[in-house]
Amino acid sequence: MSDATATTTTTMDAAVHAPYERLDFVLDAEHEAHEPPEMRAGGRRDDVRLLVSVGDAAPVHTRFVHLGEFLAAGDLVVVNTSATMPAAVDGRLPDGDPVVVHFSGDLPGGEVMVEVRRPDAGTTAPRFLPGPVDVELLGAGRVHLHAPFSGSQRLWLASADLGGAPDLPTFLAAHGRPIRYRHVPREWPIEAYQTVFAREPGSVEMPSAARPFTAELVTDLVGRGVAVAPLVLHTGVSSLEGDERPYPERYRVPSATADAVNATRQNGGRVIATGTTVVRALATVTDERGVVHPGRGWTDLMVTPATPVRSLDGLLTGWHEPESTHLMMLEAFAGRPALESAYRAALGGGYLWHEFGDSHLIVRSADRR
Repeated sequence: MSDATATTTTTMDAAVHAPYERLDFVLDAEHEAHEPPEMRAGGRRDDVRLLVSVGDAAPVHTRFVHLGEFLAAGDLVVVNTSATMPAAVDGRLPDGDPVVVHFSGDLPGGEVMVEVRRPDAGTTAPRFLPGPVDVELLGAGRVHLHAPFSGSQRLWLASADLGGAPDLPTFLAAHGRPIRYRHVPREWPIEAYQTVFAREPGSVEMPSAARPFTAELVTDLVGRGVAVAPLVLHTGVSSLEGDERPYPERYRVPSATADAVNATRQNGGRVIATGTTVVRALATVTDERGVVHPGRGWTDLMVTPATPVRSLDGLLTGWHEPESTHLMMLEAFAGRPALESAYRAALGGGYLWHEFGDSHLIVRSADRR
């Protein structure tokens, strides 16, 4: 299979529709990160907190800068090199009401997916529309909303008139600003939403699991014999409704990365995914034997305890809200008891949630690999 020609679009396994018992906790403002950590007194990107969960062992509290102490020579860390675009654009409905359009990336067939929101106390809130409508984009262009996506109340399949811009990244660079939610009370420049690995514009929200990495930390990992391999998955809007079906996101797994994953596992090393985006991309191109193939296309795959990823041994991620479907993916790595223990420890220890928050390293025990 050549990564230049392979195209894979997956559908959700029937197991995804099975009832899932959510973690029982309430996320309050004290556990939310309201600004980038480097903007706090004396802060650095890699100085956020890190909770380490290895199998059924008690969680370990440390700092992200010490990540290398929990990895070993021969391990492989897979990262997402998608760069974040300023994907929020001001608009106006036909009746003159102001809205903010969140672009959520392109889809097969040339359509785009968007979310229309209303301005609300300095940020935005969902704006539910009764039917198809045209939204004028202030500055240039127009979005034509055609139909809700898969029964969603807020996500729309749409086509876009980009006012002469050659492509969506160019249009957003000229007219957009970073997507921001209520837990971040002020605007930050797009650079605050880029990771050290960002190379290819395409994500509308940051692949935030990699945000704490710095060039110095990557150098430390390499010096310890830990390898780093890239792939691309362009992320859409993350504010999923409860039980909302995943929507297609564009990905590319190059041959060199597929080979590195397979060789690492054959040689007894561990493969650690940096973020749920990396998990989804690798899960899409992993066969039933656990072998990774190069590939590209759109994926709507969801990883659950019933559909684990045989090519991965661990996951580096942030902290997820109780209604997030990502928690099913985390349970696939940690198991339910260990996941509950980790979230109790994080809540009790004052860890911070969201894109500017703290981190969680989950490594499967030997009997779950």
